[in-house]
Amino acid sequence: MQGSAEGEGLRTNHVFEALRFELLESRLLPGERLKLVELSKRFGISQTVLREALTRLCEQGLVVSNPKRGFTVAQLSVDDLVDLTNLRLRLEVMAFVDSIKNGDLVWETSVVAAHHTLERTPFITEAPLHAATWRQAHRAFHRALCAGSGSPRLEKVVAELRDSADLYRIWARTMGGEVGRDVAAEHRALVTAAVTRDAEMGERVLTEHLSRTTAGLLSVARQSDGLHD
Repeated sequence: MQGSAEGEGLRTNHVFEALRFELLESRLLPGERLKLVELSKRFGISQTVLREALTRLCEQGLVVSNPKRGFTVAQLSVDDLVDLTNLRLRLEVMAFVDSIKNGDLVWETSVVAAHHTLERTPFITEAPLHAATWRQAHRAFHRALCAGSGSPRLEKVVAELRDSADLYRIWARTMGGEVGRDVAAEHRALVTAAVTRDAEMGERVLTEHLSRTTAGLLSVARQSDGLHD
């Protein structure tokens, strides 16, 4: 029985990662219905396993579950983006500031190492493999920034909010919402704040870093139908 449970867990994780990749590659579009029968046949899994994977995607805000429509890809919405950004500005900035104040040498080293990996990873291009690899490195870097806060619950909530922002981040980059930004320089400034233990700088730099993506996306949204009110 234990082996069977472990096998189902592995299958769930495989499907979760595969669908998450497709969502972030815009192969599954906002508002698109996810048909259980088709997906279960495609992956060769039971609908139970599929539902578990989709439920995990719902927890990240990438998929929505509706009693009448079933599972659908999350819609991109101005109100949701603003709400999400406001929460991140409160909680993620707090976690980073707490990490600067409380993090030990191990935390500091992990930030430097995660940044080194991110800098050496090719930036997002049209190549799906590069896009996925860069996103993983970017995700690990931001996790590292907040990992010294001393609050596992806060770190978990921050990670979930960041995952929910992935669709918006990809959309912003695709639609030109980040033109003119030096993202690499922003990341270097975050590392500088961490290793110099400058909490005031850390608060300012991360606030600007998170706000710029939202500002760029809202600017693009005003000129297109990409976001719903």
